[in-house]
Amino acid sequence: MENTKGSPWDVRYEREDYVFGKEPNVYFKEKISTLNPGKILVPAAGEGRDAVYAAMLGWDVHAFDLSVVGKEKAFKLAREMKVEMVFDILNISDFTYPENTYNAVAMTYFHLSPLLRKIVYANIYKVLKPGGVLIIEAFNPEQLKNNSGGPKDETLLISKQILEQELQGLRAIECFEKDIELSEGGGHVGKASVVRYFGVR
Repeated sequence: MENTKGSPWDVRYEREDYVFGKEPNVYFKEKISTLNPGKILVPAAGEGRDAVYAAMLGWDVHAFDLSVVGKEKAFKLAREMKVEMVFDILNISDFTYPENTYNAVAMTYFHLSPLLRKIVYANIYKVLKPGGVLIIEAFNPEQLKNNSGGPKDETLLISKQILEQELQGLRAIECFEKDIELSEGGGHVGKASVVRYFGVR
């Protein structure tokens, strides 16, 4: 993949402030703060808020995203917080899933087509070390009734049932749907219908 600007996300991130803010996702923060630092994978890392927060806690962070602008802003945030991380420009379909590598994987609002999602979820088991955890927060189908962000295509939204079916290789500690009030920059604001998942290999 060429390292050139051109992703639709580049257009969205091409602004001075951070679209989803600089603070980590609330559920991600809650869960990652309870774990001993190790190596974490953050796909679709965007402008880096979750990846940088993990690095601040001492995690060895490998993040990736399609957006060159997102990467630039992620490193700007990392410099502000005086942390380091690896951040690649990469499409999830090009990721090679190194086996038994990560102590945690974090997917915050990472919405994929059903076919690609199944492939990704099937491979997440491989990259986690035994005892490694997966943290997910995503919009569920009820989000179509709200105006706080997320895809307008129902096939891209994720239900509790989908996670239970497609992550059977992991042991779910938590898997539930919930209505919350989002306040993440200007990108996610207001009532939201989400699904949250915390599972272990």
